[in-house]
Amino acid sequence: MYWNWKKGGVMLGLTFFLAVASIKPIGVSTQFVIADGIIAAALDPTLVQKDEKAKSGYTSTNAYLNKSGGKYAKSVAKPMNYSFVFVLSMFLGGLLGRLLTKKKPGSPVVRQIPGVHTRRFGNKFILRYSLTFIGGVIVLWGARLAGGCTSGHMMSGIMQTSISGYIFAVAAFLAAIPTALLIYKNSGSRNE
Repeated sequence: MYWNWKKGGVMLGLTFFLAVASIKPIGVSTQFVIADGIIAAALDPTLVQKDEKAKSGYTSTNAYLNKSGGKYAKSVAKPMNYSFVFVLSMFLGGLLGRLLTKKKPGSPVVRQIPGVHTRRFGNKFILRYSLTFIGGVIVLWGARLAGGCTSGHMMSGIMQTSISGYIFAVAAFLAAIPTALLIYKNSGSRNE
């Protein structure tokens, strides 16, 4: 099934609303830090330790994991929480959506490589996926510098009328639009 941007936007908004109303705001970039911490703790068992004096009951030799009374250290020690399962479910949901979607006759073609990218860089999957991965790493690095990702700052933040959410959204678009125009200059039509 192919959803246009309007239907997809409404469903995304409802998902965020339900998450904020029933559990907590969605934010995912912190969970990549937790995943890094889990890997690091497997290599260095002294990275995260139980500590009854800490607010969370855990402490870390890493200053970042030790923030907020060891809150992140606790998440490294006990990762199966709402946020971590949410991130894992995003990957699983994307995979299941891809595997279970059947193309119906007459439905629009969803291309792996958008036409605007093909005209600018060619039809090479490895280049497209490499650029996507590098862009994702840069966005994730920037999200951690900003103290949150687009999910937490922009989507959940704006839904809660957070000033930082609005500022983040404006900054994201002020950076993204000129970057896209520079990279794909004279490469595509307005319909793609």
